[in-house]
Amino acid sequence: MILIADSGATKTDWCFGTTLHDCQLVHTEGINPFHLTEEKIKQILQESLLAQLPFPQEEVKAVFFYGAGCTPEKAGKLSGLLAEVFSYASIQVESDLLGAARALCKHQLGIACILGTGANSCLYDGQRITHNTPPLGYILGDEGSGAYLGKRFVGDCIKQQLPSNLLEGLLKEYNLTVADILDKVYRQPQGNRFLASLTPYIYKHKNLPEVQQFLTDCFSDFFRRNILSYPGHAQVPVSFVGSIAWFFQHELKETALKFNLHTGIFIQSPIQELKGFHLPEKTL
Repeated sequence: MILIADSGATKTDWCFGTTLHDCQLVHTEGINPFHLTEEKIKQILQESLLAQLPFPQEEVKAVFFYGAGCTPEKAGKLSGLLAEVFSYASIQVESDLLGAARALCKHQLGIACILGTGANSCLYDGQRITHNTPPLGYILGDEGSGAYLGKRFVGDCIKQQLPSNLLEGLLKEYNLTVADILDKVYRQPQGNRFLASLTPYIYKHKNLPEVQQFLTDCFSDFFRRNILSYPGHAQVPVSFVGSIAWFFQHELKETALKFNLHTGIFIQSPIQELKGFHLPEKTL
């Protein structure tokens, strides 16, 4: 049995199976070793993941984990936690960015982008990541991400840079006050997830001219501050994975044209492509 995981800040998609045709999907809370304690990660693995696997954990012989926050420094710790649960398996922990590049570009040259709760991008030569603009997280960077859109939208609404009815509607729909927003962002844990949770409201109003301009500005920030620094960026396809990229792909395509960039493919989640990368067509 092979177990493949793709984890963002919000959720982890897990695929298990022995071939491409018998694999199944389950989901848990996101596992980001940069933000979560070892105790919390153990809890997710033992109480959420194992409860959904219809076979003994000893049957897992290989684990391929692609995740946000899986820097070289953190990957070793996460690998150890996975090994505690799946003691008979070989463990590989890689960045979600490599997972995205493999899912989007396969073995071809390209720029791979993640736009979900967070954001990241890289230039990929068909085998490895050659260049990566540091995303810097939702406070210092993550332009174009769900957290970034939420942060900018809330700020623009409260500062009256957007029509007042948008703020009124937001507060009503989410049963919030401005004080609640400030508390969730500055005092409660995982403010990035809260901010990203506001993006369905942005999507619902995306056809308003003011929101269209807002989205163009946000995605322009992403391209300008992340993609334009890659050598040959105008000659290779720029492909996207993640919920924000999927639902706002029209706006991303339109904004990319302003920078003379060629967009490639858009996929909502890399797990479907990654299972094809790791699982055989049939039992050997």
